[in-house]
Amino acid sequence: MKFQLLAIVGMVTFFSLGCTKEVNSTPINNQPQSVTNVASSAAASESFKTLEHRTQGKVSFITENGISYLEFDKSFKTDNGPDLFVILYRGNVPPKYGIKEKDYVRIAPLQKISGSQRYALPNNVKLANFGSVAVWCRRFNVSFGYAELPK
Repeated sequence: MKFQLLAIVGMVTFFSLGCTKEVNSTPINNQPQSVTNVASSAAASESFKTLEHRTQGKVSFITENGISYLEFDKSFKTDNGPDLFVILYRGNVPPKYGIKEKDYVRIAPLQKISGSQRYALPNNVKLANFGSVAVWCRRFNVSFGYAELPK
C-alpha cells in the first residue's frame, strides 16, 4: 500500500514539474545575431499568447537577401524547460498537449528563453501553409505559447 501511494505521488510530481526543470542554461546560438545589410522587408508582427507556460513578446516574419526569418523581439519571454523548439504549426492555435507530427515543422531549438532572436526558415518551408509559430517542449509534447502568423 505504501509503495502504491509513493508511486502515485512520484508520478504526479513528475508530470507537474516535467517541463519546468532547467536542463541547459547555455542557449543554443547558431543563428546570426546582427545583420548589417539594408536589403530587408518586414511583415506585421504578432503577439505571443500563453498556452501551458507564460509566453509573451512579438514575432515578425522578415526577408533579407532572399532568406526568410522568424524574428522574436526584445520583449520575448517564456519559461525554461527541457528540449524547447520553435515550430510552425499548420493551424492557428496549436493544442497544449499532443501535437501530431504531421501538423508541424521544427524550425530550430529555442536559442534562449528571453530577448530578441532570429530563426532562418528552410527554403522548402512555405509560410502560407502554416497558421502559427509556437514554442514547444519536444520531450513532453507540450506547447508553451504561440503567435498566429499574419495572413
